[in-house]
Amino acid sequence: MNARAYLVDDDEAIRDSLGWLLESRGVACQSYPSAEDFLAAWEPSLAGCLLLDIRMDDMSGPELFDILCERGSRLPVIFLTGHGDVPMAVSALKKGAFDFVEKPCNDNELVNRVIEALKLDENRRAAASGADSVNALVSRLTTREQQVMELILAGKLNKVIADELQISMRTVEVHRANLFEKMGVRTAVELAQLLAGKR
Repeated sequence: MNARAYLVDDDEAIRDSLGWLLESRGVACQSYPSAEDFLAAWEPSLAGCLLLDIRMDDMSGPELFDILCERGSRLPVIFLTGHGDVPMAVSALKKGAFDFVEKPCNDNELVNRVIEALKLDENRRAAASGADSVNALVSRLTTREQQVMELILAGKLNKVIADELQISMRTVEVHRANLFEKMGVRTAVELAQLLAGKR
């Protein structure tokens, strides 16, 4: 799924001008005239960021934001606000919105914020897929290998691990070698680094 900016605004002139502005800076953009239209098109795999007008007929920007949050959307959201909407935008920031920009806005500043939001989304997705792949590796370990791994991560030596699990040192060494191979690491330090992101 290609990342893009999703622009939701009921003002056609703003959709056209912002759409052109984003495309001129190399940011793919898809516009929607209402919150309902975007909601109908939304799916969890959408990548990019959301530019969302606060005041629209029918469903408002904050109402759409709340629904997306309930559905588990991770899209960074930038609210487009009129002067009187700042308190509403600040409230949305506290709920996890990425930023708000007052209209009329500085064109380059807005696009810069969109590019930052796209980068944030890309980083989040990379971290999530990394955590998923690490979880998949851990799930291949036997229960005993997982126990040995936890004790290795706690900094315990093979002899201490053997005592705690009431198994021989040789057995600990075998489990250790097997789990390192399955996790694709050579040392305890590499193992700790691999797992750091998912803990």
